[in-house]
Amino acid sequence: MMKTFKLRKLETLETVEEDIILHEIPLIDGLIINKEDDYDHWVIEAYLDRSYQAFFEDLANRGDEVMLQVKITKESNAPATFITSIVGINEIGSNTNVLFLGTIIDQQKSKVNALLRKLVEEGYQGESLINKFKEMI
Repeated sequence: MMKTFKLRKLETLETVEEDIILHEIPLIDGLIINKEDDYDHWVIEAYLDRSYQAFFEDLANRGDEVMLQVKITKESNAPATFITSIVGINEIGSNTNVLFLGTIIDQQKSKVNALLRKLVEEGYQGESLINKFKEMI
């Protein structure tokens, strides 16, 4: 059984050297669907002004994965991050529809990994690493 939600905000995340550049893409409308399949796939459908079509065609032509940060249902919700591929770009009237297929990134896991990496770089190890980690979470 699939679950469908309203897409409230769409941003692409682009890595340039060591920086991450956020591109906020104004939405006309959008949906996000949790396919609830064995691969944890999500479909993100963004309905946009046609002026963004070339930007997404360029991303699609590169063949790279596209990282997205989205807000689902309410603008006040925390953003969710996805690793996606562009599976379709369609002209609809004077606008554009972009379809992404991807998986959600567990942000909590990413934060824990970053914290552990930071503590190890600071020289913590063994029991002191465990104690400092517990203290910080």
